[in-house]
Amino acid sequence: MNQTANSQPIHTPLAAPTIGVVEWFQVGEHARVEQVLSELKELGVTELRTGISWADYYTPTGKAWYDWLIPTLAQQVKILPCFLYTPPSLGEVAKTSSPPRDLKAYADFLDVIITDLGAHFEWVELWNEPNNKVEYDYTLDHSWHKFAEMIGNAAHWAQHRGKKTVLGGMSPIDPNWLQVMFERGVMQYIDAVGIHGFPDVFDQMWEGWETNIARVREVLDRHGSTAQLWITEAGFSTWQHDEFKQLQEFRNVCQTPVDKVYWYSLHDLDLDRSTVGGFHVDDREYFFGLKHTDGTPKLLYRLWAENGLENLHKFSFIRRKTDFSEEERYSIVTGGAGFVGTNLAKRLLDQGKRVLIFDNLSRTGVERNLQWLHETYGDKLEVYVGDIRDLQSVKRVMKYADEVYHFAAQVAVTTSLTGPIQDFEINARGVVNVLEAIRAQKTPPPLVFTSTNKVYGGLEDLQFLPDKTRYNPSDKNILARGISETRPLDFHSPYGCSKGAADQYVIDYARTYGLPAVVFRMSCIYGPHQYGNEDQGWVAHFAIRAIENKAISIYGDGKQVRDILFVEDLVDAFLLAQENIQELSGQAFNIGGGVKNTTSLLELLDLIGTYRGKKVNLSFGDWRPGDQHYYVSDIQKFHEATGWYPKNNVPEGVAKLYQWLCETRGLEVSLEVPSSSAVEQETDNVAVA
Repeated sequence: MNQTANSQPIHTPLAAPTIGVVEWFQVGEHARVEQVLSELKELGVTELRTGISWADYYTPTGKAWYDWLIPTLAQQVKILPCFLYTPPSLGEVAKTSSPPRDLKAYADFLDVIITDLGAHFEWVELWNEPNNKVEYDYTLDHSWHKFAEMIGNAAHWAQHRGKKTVLGGMSPIDPNWLQVMFERGVMQYIDAVGIHGFPDVFDQMWEGWETNIARVREVLDRHGSTAQLWITEAGFSTWQHDEFKQLQEFRNVCQTPVDKVYWYSLHDLDLDRSTVGGFHVDDREYFFGLKHTDGTPKLLYRLWAENGLENLHKFSFIRRKTDFSEEERYSIVTGGAGFVGTNLAKRLLDQGKRVLIFDNLSRTGVERNLQWLHETYGDKLEVYVGDIRDLQSVKRVMKYADEVYHFAAQVAVTTSLTGPIQDFEINARGVVNVLEAIRAQKTPPPLVFTSTNKVYGGLEDLQFLPDKTRYNPSDKNILARGISETRPLDFHSPYGCSKGAADQYVIDYARTYGLPAVVFRMSCIYGPHQYGNEDQGWVAHFAIRAIENKAISIYGDGKQVRDILFVEDLVDAFLLAQENIQELSGQAFNIGGGVKNTTSLLELLDLIGTYRGKKVNLSFGDWRPGDQHYYVSDIQKFHEATGWYPKNNVPEGVAKLYQWLCETRGLEVSLEVPSSSAVEQETDNVAVA
């Protein structure tokens, strides 16, 4: 009956595996079940592997929970129930990983579920990771005799009841263990063999899916088995903030020669709960999700949901540079796929420089910027998809930088209020990572860092006088010049604190370690390649909402005043800062449109309405913490140091943005820009004395 080792496999896998998802639920998580079903629908996934805990079933609420769970899931997806976890009272020792004292009890439990709920599933999976001591304590079962009897009985009975059987996935993948299952007689009742793989997370000596699968198939073929081969669990933990590697490993597993793949998992684990292995004994276990615990999607989820599984291969421009050399140095732009970074990268590439973009692609739309740069500039553009919190990655890319522009940041006050630790790690710890990587170089590259006007706080000590459309400061000097760098720092909101700390770290590293570095305290920037939202990039957000004929929400009364700066003018300032870095190092400069380029929210919306041809629909909400009634940059200091001034006034700049947004949506638009006098270069036209 057995085939020889040289025979062809009896079972040939499909050309491409069916892709499912693994998600485990705890008793009572009704709302999360509904959420998962909604997310599976968004991803186009119709296969779900989930756990049926024998231990939970015999708790007071367990039976009712599974009587609801299984039919609810089966209404929308094909489920693979995995039966595991011994009730402690039935185990040889009182833990869920123990063999039961009565080995037949496992088959009896399976029979109960099939009788009550078997109409909702076709396959059953028998245990989970049986060669993982945390899941099955094989030290209580020498030579696997108890396991083989327990699983063999259950598999035989499940087949008798009309179900197909999956042998619980091996983790680590171990052909020798599978050979033992053949020797113990289990495999005659098995229709599919499961394997688990977690490359470079738990499987640290990973040899690749192809090698591991070939070794398992060799055992199956040697015994003439017709069992299918499934990857019942594969995943990558982003505990080091590496969402690119998660995407990469998912694409790899989707190309494996198996029949079915289940990806683990949709959600990161609740950080306040214990895993089977213990409370934060191993933090890798908590971050396998496609979404963070706060519900925000990681890179893989976003690309999958927006583009479909079949199109993930098209994102070849999302990559990670690996071949570094002294011969091919570059300008590095962290956060370079963002709107400001894209415009700067374009200018540098147009000048013939090599550019490396370092970005984690966490913001919606930025992959479009990266794709545009890739298609426009080809091999002149280098890409390293990574996270600023990963010190080793930052060190690696900084080693070959001739100049550095650090824009990578958490950019929203509102986000900082709900996640202050993450805000700190990205903004404050992130800049220290950059500074340390620069300091490690024999010749440290010059750094331009973008801070924020939020370091000056809410300006509560100033008095502002409202008129019909805007607030104006009662202080005549501020009205004439704006807020200068002599203003005391007053960090307001976690975002203000993290950016302010980063601001001061840059200045101090320049002073203490002699690093060539300058800080820009930015006002509101706008222009092409901006995919704004109400928390950040509000000029573009207003224009996008207007173009899409959607209402706009205003927080406060809309009379808040800002100086806004067209992004091309900001790029000019960046380049001047690098050219003059020796003279400017260790200083902070307020950068914005200045007093010549101010607008209130109401005035900007009126301007956009002019371009749109009709007024924008507005709604008003409460003021938000830290929102300044008025902020206008005094740009005199940088002007005097470099001669820089903004060349695009508000009507001209907003028109360029509006037209770009229309063109990217395939809309033809011809705008008549309101006339304005040309902006002169003299100092007295930059700031009124």
